[in-house]
Amino acid sequence: MFKKLKQLGPGMIVAAAFIGPGTVTTASLAGAGYGYTLLWAMLFSIFATIILQEMTARLGTQAKMGLGEAIRKKSVNKVFRYLSFALVISAIVVGNAAYESGNLAGAIMGFGKVPEFLGINSLLLLIGITAFILLLIGKYKYIERFLVVLVSIMGIVFICAAILLEPSISAIIKGLFVPLIPENATLMVVGLVGTTVVPYNLFLHASASKTKFKDTDSLNMSRLDTVISVTLGGIITMAIMITAAIAFEGNQNEFKGINSLGAQLQPILGDWSTSFIAFGFLAAGFSSSITAPLAAAYATSEILDWKGGLQNIKFKLTWALVLVSGIIVASWGFETTALILFAQVTNGLLLPILAIYLLWIVNDKELMGNHVNSKLINVIGVVVIMITILLGSRSILSAFGII
Repeated sequence: MFKKLKQLGPGMIVAAAFIGPGTVTTASLAGAGYGYTLLWAMLFSIFATIILQEMTARLGTQAKMGLGEAIRKKSVNKVFRYLSFALVISAIVVGNAAYESGNLAGAIMGFGKVPEFLGINSLLLLIGITAFILLLIGKYKYIERFLVVLVSIMGIVFICAAILLEPSISAIIKGLFVPLIPENATLMVVGLVGTTVVPYNLFLHASASKTKFKDTDSLNMSRLDTVISVTLGGIITMAIMITAAIAFEGNQNEFKGINSLGAQLQPILGDWSTSFIAFGFLAAGFSSSITAPLAAAYATSEILDWKGGLQNIKFKLTWALVLVSGIIVASWGFETTALILFAQVTNGLLLPILAIYLLWIVNDKELMGNHVNSKLINVIGVVVIMITILLGSRSILSAFGII
């Protein structure tokens, strides 16, 4: 069993990607405002993510393709192809550049005043340089192992915090298996699902699986990796919700960020509570600050048919652009509203489109051979796509201030 666990990797990268500062904040707000009531939404999110990510992992291990490459090969109509390319590249690259600043800013938010170097927060600069060096080396196994460590740190911090608070097991079970939507909680439900089922992870997972699992006999290992990693990521998010539920006891207005969470936990966890939670935020922001540039580079290189993988100079320039943009915006306080608006709209469009593309691709026998979707997976996939359409609609309407 330990030998199998050592082979985990691409799924852990996905978990590292979706548990960023945004997820931690959303989960904290959900727990603070609604207690254990919305745990069922995270349970659904885990299920939906496993379904979609298993398809992309299967594409990587069996067809030996990334999602971008598969989209390029399936898009035979030139007009349709160029529209698809433009949407994917703009949403993933510009969108991830916008969100990268949030990942970096979130990683350091629990450490108060830190000395600056050349006008940039020293800790933020250290995180950015470490991410840059790791990506510049271009060795997949180093990136994978580093992210596995960060996910493990997040797991230890947030799960331990939840256990130490001695939550009600019966209330947790009820929250998991009795779907309720309290008044004014609909957008929070959508937010919890949206922080877990994210477009760029579909590119990231397929490409990472293709790199990690060299032979087609690795399908079962790939599935195990997906299920364990995504489930662990979901459990970490649930632990954050439980921690906030106990700390704020249903008073969402008192949640003002990581410092307020640490302060609320101080009577229970002691003087080290703020540092404990800050370390969890650091791991969350650090991991996402690596995966966002990597996903942007994978998506762009596959769509545009760049050869050479992580060592391609254009690949490196793409992730560097995303990473450096994030550092600049996070450190200099540039106005990000327009970028985030664009990211919300394009990702809102992209998520259901990619889900439909994915379902189409993994039912193609020329690409997948005997590993096409079963009828059951297709039915489940259609249901998940309907949910992603709702998520996409919400993202667009929210971006324009309609909801």
